[in-house]
Amino acid sequence: MTDTRSDAPLDRPIWHSLTGRHAALALGDSRAVRFRPDVNLFGAAADESPEALDALAGLIAEGGTLGLLGVGAAAPLPGTVVVSERRLNQMVATRLNRAARAVEIVPLGDADAGEMLDLATLTAPGPFFAKTHLQGGYIGVRRGGRLVAMAGERMKVPGFSEISAVCTHPDYRGQGFARALMEAVLVPLLERGEGVFLHSYADNPAVALYRALGFEVRREMTYTVVARG
Repeated sequence: MTDTRSDAPLDRPIWHSLTGRHAALALGDSRAVRFRPDVNLFGAAADESPEALDALAGLIAEGGTLGLLGVGAAAPLPGTVVVSERRLNQMVATRLNRAARAVEIVPLGDADAGEMLDLATLTAPGPFFAKTHLQGGYIGVRRGGRLVAMAGERMKVPGFSEISAVCTHPDYRGQGFARALMEAVLVPLLERGEGVFLHSYADNPAVALYRALGFEVRREMTYTVVARG
């Protein structure tokens, strides 16, 4: 099982993603960083010092929100209120159990951004914004020219990439698109020596699929959304 020391990069995926491979999508400085608001709502402080927490709170626009993800309860940010706080499981795969049927899969990019946002808004796979696709690796399935399923990558920490936004239009569920897309994202990552992780609520019906693919629970995390109070 993956390292669960408190200093492991997977314990602080937002910080390690935004100060590493996703630095081009970051706002902030050495005290605190967040994704551009049109990309995602996640942010993290360098530590729990007052200076770092003040800096992170300062990255929340008036009327805006910020998502925090870590081990245990989030440190309070000055001038903010907690909108929601939920426990979820961080799952990791370092191998793949392949079983998907053949599905024609297409790459997705800027030209598909509107359709991607519409599909994510309909199916609610997690936070998704106008430029979330810039986090990388998005692919989809089309039927009759219409985008009906997609998946992509989100945070990236040393040695691991996160799979996210796996969703299928309700009219096209039960056809194996989610598994085919997840396998298509997983294969190139695993082949170049990366592990893959994701976050899911324990009662999510998709957990059965994740386990069938080869994911195992690494540890429980806390997902907190805060807003300017």
